Amino acid sequence: MVTSAPGAAPARTPGGTDRPRRRNRPWGIRVAPYLFILPNMVIFGLFTIWPAINGFNISLYESPNGRVIRYVGLGNYQQILGDPEFWGIARQTALYAVAFVVGTTVLAIAVAVLVDQQHRGKTFFRGVFFVPVLVSPVVVGLVWNWLLERQGGLVNSTFGTSVSWLVDANWAMVSIIIVGLWMQVGFFMLTALAGLQGIDPSIYEASRMDGASRWKQFWSMTLPLLQPSIVVIVVLATIRGFEAFDFIFTLTGGGPTGATTLIVQFIYENGFVSPIRYGHAAAAGVILFVVIFTLTLINWAISRRKEAV
Repeated sequence: MVTSAPGAAPARTPGGTDRPRRRNRPWGIRVAPYLFILPNMVIFGLFTIWPAINGFNISLYESPNGRVIRYVGLGNYQQILGDPEFWGIARQTALYAVAFVVGTTVLAIAVAVLVDQQHRGKTFFRGVFFVPVLVSPVVVGLVWNWLLERQGGLVNSTFGTSVSWLVDANWAMVSIIIVGLWMQVGFFMLTALAGLQGIDPSIYEASRMDGASRWKQFWSMTLPLLQPSIVVIVVLATIRGFEAFDFIFTLTGGGPTGATTLIVQFIYENGFVSPIRYGHAAAAGVILFVVIFTLTLINWAISRRKEAV
């Protein structure tokens, strides 16, 4: 029997590498991880992947009543893209999404920094900001509808104003943006807070010894080191901004006069409200998917380029 001397290099494998040979693991152990995720992947495939594929197929047909189906090819896309009402809704959706992404990113980072600096009650403040995330969006819309009533609403009564939050078109858009931020900031705050807690405290100690102020530390160290978390926040906020519907539907119903109707409500009304147009609804859904997917790829490419610099 040949043994290697202490301190000698490990024997080389037939492939020429210095890594020790791995024993062949039993078939059951190799397959076990895939068996654990199989139920979730089956559910995901049946209720997410297949409906998405089938939605594209439906977008190529027109069915006003769900029984008579007529192939129209790209006709639904041509009608939607040539519809001024759709472009008006698209502009409103883009306005809401941009305001939501910017507001969410700024507020999430600001709140995360404040919570991270708390020496006492940090867990309590996390819970306070996260509670709105746990409330049903439908309930959020109903509660804020009561709070923002022009006469008798808690907001106007508290500040002694008579703003038509849900009746005036401009204020209605502002209202859904504020409510959307109130409902979602807590979730993104935890994402930013996780990134902050992953930063080595010794970096800040060294900068303080060099005389850097808190503001200088924030701009020169905190924000650059938070870049991975910021990318996650921007991507998820973009998706949620373009998919906003439930709380808006119960808050304003898309009014007044369609001023807060976003693209998901457009899809819902075409697919489930008379006159039903399944092909239009599916085509609008495909367009929404393409927009979100494209924006996500752009965000990912920008973040990768910044990491490479």
